[in-house]
Amino acid sequence: MTNVETSVLLAAGGTGGHLFPAQALAEELARRGRSVDLVTDMRGDRYGTDFPARNVYRVPAATLSGRSPFAMAHTAWMLGRGLLSAYVLLGKIKSKVVIGFGGYPTFPPLVAASLRGIPTALHEQNAVLGRANRMLAKRMTRIATSFEATKFLDDELSTKERFTGNPVRSAVMDCASRPYWAPGGRGEITLLVFGGSQGARFFSESVPPALALLPADLRDRLRVVQQAREEDVDSVVAAYTTNGIAAEVSPFFRDLPRQIASAHLVIARSGASTIAELTVLGRPSILVPLPHALDNDQLQNAMRLAESGGAWCIEQKDLSVERLSREIEALLADSGGLAAAATVAKSMGRPDAAVRLADLVDELIVR
Repeated sequence: MTNVETSVLLAAGGTGGHLFPAQALAEELARRGRSVDLVTDMRGDRYGTDFPARNVYRVPAATLSGRSPFAMAHTAWMLGRGLLSAYVLLGKIKSKVVIGFGGYPTFPPLVAASLRGIPTALHEQNAVLGRANRMLAKRMTRIATSFEATKFLDDELSTKERFTGNPVRSAVMDCASRPYWAPGGRGEITLLVFGGSQGARFFSESVPPALALLPADLRDRLRVVQQAREEDVDSVVAAYTTNGIAAEVSPFFRDLPRQIASAHLVIARSGASTIAELTVLGRPSILVPLPHALDNDQLQNAMRLAESGGAWCIEQKDLSVERLSREIEALLADSGGLAAAATVAKSMGRPDAAVRLADLVDELIVR
C-alpha cells in the first residue's frame, strides 16, 4: 500500500549521466504514489527531462578540481556549507529515505541524511565505483549497482550491495519494443553519432572525414544524425554537404532514445546512461571511451559490453580517421554481425532497473 505523504529525496549531480537514472526512478516512484523531491546542482532543465519532482532544491557543493591546498580548502568549505544547508533542508521536508546518484553535489545531502539517521542508498551507474561514492560508501545503508561486478566495491562493502541495473527513462522504455533491422540491399543506412550530453569535438573532427573515405555507393545510402557542439555545427554540416552525405546535425536531440532506436549503427562515448540505453534498446555500437576520465570508468563500461559481443570498443588514441572509415565500412557490410551484436546488447539490458531500484527504496522506507 503506497502513501503520497511518504517523501523520497533524490540527490544527483547536474549531468545527464546522473539525472537520467534519477528521473527514471522518480517516474517509477510516482507510479507508486511516492512524493519525490530533487536536490541537484543543475541550472535549469538543460536536458529536457521535465523532472517529475515535487520540488527541486540546490545546496552548495564543489568538485575537487586540484590537489593544491587552496583547491582542497575551497572544496571542503563548499561541502561544509552544503552539509549544513542539507541538514536544515532534511529537517524541513521530512524525507523518509535519501537516494544519491553520484557526483560531489550528492555528498552534502547523503552525509546529512546519515547524521539524521535517515536510511540512504547510493546508486553507481558505472562499472567503477566513483570517487565521491567511495567517500560515501561506508556511511550508506545500501549500495545499488548497474553492473554485476563493480570495481572498488570491496568485500567490506559487499553486504550493502544490491544489483539493480541502471534505470532508463520512460522515453527509452517507449522505444524498447522496436526490433532491430540490419541494413541490407540498397536501402538507406542510418548512422547515429553522439558524444554524451554535451557532444564531443573528437567526433565532429573525425567522423565526417571518415565517412568521406567510404565508397561512393555506400555514402549515397547514408543518413547521418550527429550531435555536435554548437560552435562545430556549421563546419560539420559543410563537411557532409561537400561529400554529398545526407545529415542532420544539432547540439542536442531531445528525442535521443528514438534516434537510437532508429539507427542501424551508433558511434558514441560510453557513459553509463549511453550503455544502459543502448542495451535496453538493443542497438550495435562503436564505443570510443572518453580519454583521461577519472578511473577510466568509460573504458570499463565499454569493455564490459564489447567483451560480450554487443559492441566494438576502440580507444581514441588508436582511432585514426582511416581506421574509423575501415571499421564503419566493414560493419555496414556485415548485416549478420550487426544483428548479432544488437541481440547481445539487448540481452544485457536491464529494462526493469527502475522497478528494482524502487523496490529497494520501499524496503528502506519500511525498515
